[in-house]
Amino acid sequence: MGDKRIGNQFWKARSKHGRSKIFSTPGKLWGAACEYFQWAEDNPLQKDIIYQGEVTGQESLLRAMTISGLCIFLSVNSDYLTDFKDNLDLKKKQGKDFSRVIKNIYEIIKTQKFEGASAGLLNPNIIARDLGLTDKKELSGSAENPLTMVIKEISGNTLGPTSD
Repeated sequence: MGDKRIGNQFWKARSKHGRSKIFSTPGKLWGAACEYFQWAEDNPLQKDIIYQGEVTGQESLLRAMTISGLCIFLSVNSDYLTDFKDNLDLKKKQGKDFSRVIKNIYEIIKTQKFEGASAGLLNPNIIARDLGLTDKKELSGSAENPLTMVIKEISGNTLGPTSD
């Protein structure tokens, strides 16, 4: 009457299950990150120099390194490095080594952006926001007239007519 088995066992014939790791060792991840760092340095952004409406040349500008730029360079999605960093088994030696490499990558990118902005090579406002460096100021007082309230608090003045 034929074979009455349902399904198949083809999955058992596979030589391996799942895809290979993109970076099997911390050294390979570090090497790939260094290639990105070098690429960013070797490929500055180009800005046209315009004189009297004519393009007279180009100026090389510092290319800010970013985690998203690194991920594009490595051909991984934007969550890959974050997931990789957050899901490591830190009890294993290789997990600790990966963790150190990833922390170094983040620190190098952060430092390059901060130093570039400090030297005026990158837009300081954009980099400050990207790095979470903000200068916050708060006004206090009533919703109708907060500035008046602040002036009252600072000067002790009621801002009303004085009685002589």
